[in-house]
Amino acid sequence: MGQGYKEKFSLEQKYCLLLISRHPYIHADGAGQASGITDHRPGTDIKGKTMSIAIAAGSGRQSLHSSSMRRRVIAGTTIGNALEFFDFTVFTFLMLIIGPLFFPAASSYGQLLLTTATFGVGFLMRPVGGMLIGSYADRHGRRAAMTLTLWLMGLGCALIAAAPTYAQMGVAGPVLMVLARLIQGFAAGGEVGASTTLLVEHAPADKRGFYSSWQFGSQSLGVMLGALTVALLTAALTKEQMQAWGWRVPFVIGILTVPVGAYIRRNLEETLEPPRAGQDVHAGSSGPASTHQPLRRVFAEHKALVVKGILLVIGGMVCAQIIGFYMPAYANKELGLPATSTLFASVVLGAIGFVLAPFVGMLADRVGRKRVIFWSRAATVCALLPCFEWLVSAPSTARLMTVIALLAVLLALQTAPVITMLPELFPKAVRTTGMSVVYGLGISVFGGFAQFFVTWLLHVTGNPMAPAWYLMVTVTLSTVVLFWIQDRTGHAIDTQEA
Repeated sequence: MGQGYKEKFSLEQKYCLLLISRHPYIHADGAGQASGITDHRPGTDIKGKTMSIAIAAGSGRQSLHSSSMRRRVIAGTTIGNALEFFDFTVFTFLMLIIGPLFFPAASSYGQLLLTTATFGVGFLMRPVGGMLIGSYADRHGRRAAMTLTLWLMGLGCALIAAAPTYAQMGVAGPVLMVLARLIQGFAAGGEVGASTTLLVEHAPADKRGFYSSWQFGSQSLGVMLGALTVALLTAALTKEQMQAWGWRVPFVIGILTVPVGAYIRRNLEETLEPPRAGQDVHAGSSGPASTHQPLRRVFAEHKALVVKGILLVIGGMVCAQIIGFYMPAYANKELGLPATSTLFASVVLGAIGFVLAPFVGMLADRVGRKRVIFWSRAATVCALLPCFEWLVSAPSTARLMTVIALLAVLLALQTAPVITMLPELFPKAVRTTGMSVVYGLGISVFGGFAQFFVTWLLHVTGNPMAPAWYLMVTVTLSTVVLFWIQDRTGHAIDTQEA
């Protein structure tokens, strides 16, 4: 009798496990309660027996699966984001070569201005890409959106690598270059929102800062690899070789990474639960799924969050663009430092960001996002003028490396937690769209044209301290908005009302 009861209980356990494994909340994100995203609480079986034993066994199985999937999510996210920033980094560092080849002008200043404007037009497409691809991700899944953005970035790399110069085909060369930048900007606008959302939704509630920090870490990796590639090419090739074909090599390298990243992303687990028949995909509503319009809902119902999000991100964006991308041209043209030394300074910047990002994410999980962001930005504002004055007073490679290293640490401290806070602002049904709109608008207005504005300010004022003042204003503005943003560190985020 005892044996029979024991066997019957074992069968019931198996039945409970089967039910749990097919539960929509657990099946949707591959982690269930262990993920910290859903708040589904265990109930009882049809005979009134508690399911705690079965749930414990089931959650153990799910957590093992989730750990493996989370590693793949990090890998898939890292490849796409690294490619995006590798491409943008390479283009920035090669502006002094690309400018004369594609934009012949009367002066070197005119060439640099036209080239930085071409860099900036890619950022004009980021809000468009963020809105369209973000909406697509909230309707059809984050994984599909991430795969699309990766192939589009590869297409942009291919167009740049094959673009004829002005001397070869006249105006067709610059037009093709601008088209490539527009495609890449469109893809990048959707990439950050979709990939960050996938990271956050796969992460446990108490580790979202760590998992999403890989977004910034992968961006830093792209900066490091891009700067290192250009530095090595510059050191290995002659000036004539770089102008003839060497500048195309990094973009070819970028193309080769696309198939690998696409394969990894295709096999990631989707976190967006498909809508049931007759239901909308956002919580707390009813109606046909076809009526779900994430973009309209973001602007109609979450305008305040969009404004707060934009103000929150611009501090880190402008710092990244000026310190990480503009500094080589600034140090070379304004301070007279050799191009190779400025490139290796950017390698240091990327390496520091890549190494520190996960540790900053863990710190933000422990003490809170807002606290880390506030104090790191306060330190940034205090450090900018002394750092630039010290560098400008006696320019040298050693001083440049020191300034870059210090500002890189502060940049990592403020940026990694911000990337976590953005998707936490919005409910799941519009999360990717909301974050993509915020990121796209913020970086296009304040980040993308930061280099253009600083180049113009330097020309008009003749003051080499212009970059520092521009940074101080934007970082201060971006810090004040923290007082009006809720810190959701450690809290479930999918219980928010859409």
